[in-house]
Amino acid sequence: MTPFGQKVRHYRAARGISLKKMSADLGVTPAYFSALEHGHRGRPGSGLVQQICGYFDLMWDEAEELRRLAELSHPRVVVDTAGLSPKATHLANLLAERIDKLDEQTIEWVLAEIESRDGSLKGPVY
Repeated sequence: MTPFGQKVRHYRAARGISLKKMSADLGVTPAYFSALEHGHRGRPGSGLVQQICGYFDLMWDEAEELRRLAELSHPRVVVDTAGLSPKATHLANLLAERIDKLDEQTIEWVLAEIESRDGSLKGPVY
């Protein structure tokens, strides 16, 4: 599940709305929406994110958070390290090779460590 999908599922559950109903209301298929939530499709377009914000009456911070989560929810990330240091390339490759073997505690630690070094990189709250 993507961060975006997790948040949308949270909003649906809090309001008692099924995936099927929400999909019909927004004019997309349940299969597409399910694949989007689970990261089997690319990140949602800005138009769909706007529709979802309107659907849940999200304002200001909540809408901005959902937009940010959509941006962070691309299931296939490409990291361009051209022009960066050899260590940056090493890090990108190591992460790509081993991310599927990291447990949640380690992932949380890595995220916190990176985010603590640059406040502008502060990520979403899951």
